[in-house]
Amino acid sequence: MTPKHPIDSLTTLTDLVLPSETNPLNNLFGGELLARMDRAASIAARRHSRRIVVTASVNHVAFNRSIPLGSVVTIEAKVSRAFTSSMEIFLDVWIEDRESGNKTKANEAIYTFVAVDETGNPVAVPPLEPQTEEEKSRFDAALRRKQLSLVLAGKMNPHDATELKALFL
Repeated sequence: MTPKHPIDSLTTLTDLVLPSETNPLNNLFGGELLARMDRAASIAARRHSRRIVVTASVNHVAFNRSIPLGSVVTIEAKVSRAFTSSMEIFLDVWIEDRESGNKTKANEAIYTFVAVDETGNPVAVPPLEPQTEEEKSRFDAALRRKQLSLVLAGKMNPHDATELKALFL
């Protein structure tokens, strides 16, 4: 398969925080943000694989900053690494200052999606070739996260997790 670049999967969703989507403190519900991120990640994974994709896991979510009612929220998602049939998607969440238009990073997340055929069986996805320094850093870190996940699940011997071990040696 022909390799793709992270920019090929870039997905940007921009939306407004409405009153029905907020908690008693007038901030966006965390679950609402998770759903928005899942949709953005799904589109990014589909753009990379050109297949049906399903959410396999939510590996990391950092709610670093609350998102107030009326905020303009932008979610940027792109594939950070492709494995055999799975793809790690890194998401950055930005809020826009209403007056200046300046964007501030509010949150981030990492999702994993699997490409499947019409019967739900995993199918191969194209490899990924990162281009920017940030993409290369996220690409390398994705392998360590995958190895850690496999070790914790008992599906990989810790001695075989070479990328993960390299952090400690």
